[in-house]
Amino acid sequence: MGRLVATGDPWEPFQLLDRGGAVVEPVAAFLRELQAQDLSESTLRSYGNDLLLWWRWLAAVEVPWNQVTPAEGRDFARWMQIADKPTRTHWRHRDGSPDGADRRGRGSATSRAGEVNPQTGKAQPGTKFAPSSRAHAETVLRRFYDFQLEAGTGPIVNPFPLDRLRRAGRANAHHNPMEPFRRERVGRYRPKLPARIPKRVPDDQFNKIFAGLKYHRDRALVAFWVSTGARAEELLDSFQDDVDPGEQVISVTRKGSRATQLLPASPDAFVWLRLYQEEIWRKGAARGRRQPLWVTLRRPFRPLTYPAARAMFARAQELLGSNWTIHDLRHSAAWRMSQDPNMPISDVQWILGHASLSTTQLYITPSQDEVIAHALAHHDRRRQQKPVSVTPPAVSYNPRSLDILFGRDT
Repeated sequence: MGRLVATGDPWEPFQLLDRGGAVVEPVAAFLRELQAQDLSESTLRSYGNDLLLWWRWLAAVEVPWNQVTPAEGRDFARWMQIADKPTRTHWRHRDGSPDGADRRGRGSATSRAGEVNPQTGKAQPGTKFAPSSRAHAETVLRRFYDFQLEAGTGPIVNPFPLDRLRRAGRANAHHNPMEPFRRERVGRYRPKLPARIPKRVPDDQFNKIFAGLKYHRDRALVAFWVSTGARAEELLDSFQDDVDPGEQVISVTRKGSRATQLLPASPDAFVWLRLYQEEIWRKGAARGRRQPLWVTLRRPFRPLTYPAARAMFARAQELLGSNWTIHDLRHSAAWRMSQDPNMPISDVQWILGHASLSTTQLYITPSQDEVIAHALAHHDRRRQQKPVSVTPPAVSYNPRSLDILFGRDT
């Protein structure tokens, strides 16, 4: 039932097509509105995928998009809680083989959905929609129908209304500036998101993963990711003139603001980068200021894409059996910088590109393993302490009973 296609047209990067191949005009108008708000193409694609899911659900329940009520919005939220995510068959297994599930390079191929990886403590992607996916879909659809209400082309009531407990039409409407902000639910059918602490790659596991990389390009990429804290796409979009080894910085374009920013990197990253460039230039890759910095290792040389980089990082973890992601390298870089007492947390915020300092402060929160290790060390110190002198009991009490109780019996 329909599909989302990339057009290659900068005026309309993505189009939602119905069953007959015609453009769904309400969605096209909404995507044009988002583009006018200076949202990135990746954001338009994510919004389009949620609208595609909604359009397919409406076709299944046989309700027109402009005649839906909050009852349909409620049922859609309930359906996302129990339904299985749509799977995409890998192009190598489209012949119907049993190994046709799309693994997308996430960890070991033998891991089952929802299984917790013993190396990382992270669960494999499950078959159900995650709470974050359901929350994103609720936000997208509520904004879509708000836009249609303003245009006068949609239903008279938003099928994804605000929470009934809200006292006004916006969050923290009557907030006292002398008190901290409260977390208020925005949408009535928006799921509760659990608080998560960013996971970092331990140093011992990172060394094993780095040893599993086969090419200088991959070593340079990982070294830049773990030392600059840049997002994966920000680094992959770099050009050759964005690197300044003399100043030990690399220029990236930020994902949100799309501002150009210089990021310091480790000396090892530039060493691996130079080895990779000498190797790839000898093979005939293009050399120039505005040529892509990261390209494929085989002809024809093309810019390296994120799926290819993700598959590379997953292959390096096959021997270790872990399921770390490239974004975990950003968390690792943030944790390393935040643990340095000589580096202010405001500098870490600037390097990571966080708009709020509270987001950067998440990296100073200890992880579960660190808390357990600290607690066990505390109990060990308590065990090694000398026993505290106890006031002698009454004359009629046997002192040997206290020796047995406190472990002083020899």
